[in-house]
Amino acid sequence: MVLISGAAAGLVALALLAAVLAFAMAQPKGLPEATVAVPAAALTVLLGLVGPAEAVRKARELGPTVGFLAAILVLAYLADAEGLFGWLGHQLAVASAGRPTRLLGLVFAAASVTTAVLSLDATVVLLTPVVFGTAATLRLRAKPHVYACTHLANSASTLLPVSNLTNLLAFAASGLSFAAFGLLMTLPWLVAIAVEYLVFRWFFRSDLVDPVEVGPAQDRGGPMPVFALVVIGLTLVGFGVSGAFGVEPVWVAVVGAAVFAARALVRREIGPVRLVRAASPLFCLFVLALGVVVTGVTEHGLGAAITALVPVGDGPSLLVLLAVAGLAALLANVVNNLPATLVLLGALGPGVHPGLVLAVLLGVNIGPNLTYVGSLATLLWRRALAGGQAAPTLREFVRLGAATVPACLVAAVVALWLGLTVSRGWLV
Repeated sequence: MVLISGAAAGLVALALLAAVLAFAMAQPKGLPEATVAVPAAALTVLLGLVGPAEAVRKARELGPTVGFLAAILVLAYLADAEGLFGWLGHQLAVASAGRPTRLLGLVFAAASVTTAVLSLDATVVLLTPVVFGTAATLRLRAKPHVYACTHLANSASTLLPVSNLTNLLAFAASGLSFAAFGLLMTLPWLVAIAVEYLVFRWFFRSDLVDPVEVGPAQDRGGPMPVFALVVIGLTLVGFGVSGAFGVEPVWVAVVGAAVFAARALVRREIGPVRLVRAASPLFCLFVLALGVVVTGVTEHGLGAAITALVPVGDGPSLLVLLAVAGLAALLANVVNNLPATLVLLGALGPGVHPGLVLAVLLGVNIGPNLTYVGSLATLLWRRALAGGQAAPTLREFVRLGAATVPACLVAAVVALWLGLTVSRGWLV
């Protein structure tokens, strides 16, 4: 039953979305994001903004994405328990030889690969503390290196369908295979990282001076975590070949997490309760509820407005790709990148050219480096550094974002356009 309609329905839907996002950003008293999102989703259905059948359909549509999120969080947590990130921190310290510019380059490489393979959450939650500790041990200024973690958690999450929740949504809408997706996004990924690095070298030039006294030499920090590296490597291979057998990435991630979990449980290094917590079930519930709330917004005004702005019927010309990516980046900084992805994919509709879907992805992944609200990963990063010497300020964050986002986005879109042009008739 529809209780409200017309303009009132659109305003209520926007108010519910605003309440969900505001609570997720503030997280008062550490309460989980689902605290407001679940009641908001229930109100969206009760008020008739979204029908019960449509709400169930949206939850089912997001099911594989949320399942993948839970599995990859467990996989990353157990890889850390195996000593992977601690070992990586020691390698960074040794290889950098106490030189800040060398450490920055190594952090860029580590963060880019971690984000691409284990998703941006692993970079923000697990790699950032390791990088901060490494810089402190070497008596270097930590700010450039920890900022690199959050920027690359966003801009380096474009490579694979498994690198970001937004990627999984785009992957499902693109109609591409896992391999084709990765091939088309390789050049934009590399270009975005290169531009980020050049801007970082300029922006943090006063923080990247060699110290008067180089930090103490570091040992290797224990043996190489061979088991963790092998399992992650095989999981990545599984992602690459799963499409040929009709297997969704979520099941590959589940198998990888299960292998880690079985070893940890047998060795009594972790209990079932901690495994469940590692999967962040309340955050997964938040994503499902957010999908319902965004559907309400899309169906009552915003979807039509976005559709009018997006050139759905046009082919992937460079100007069209730039316009779509720019719109996606703008929307991500207004309503957060996950809702922005849901809204834009809904506006594009089914059967759209995959190039437009990938342009949306570049916008919602690179764009969030401009403001705190653009990405939930950025909010987690900021909270992890609060009160420390490398704690970010809004002014500095926005200045860095203004220096990196436009250049990275334009360069990445041009790279995507080149890839689409070269692969025409082959990949798409």
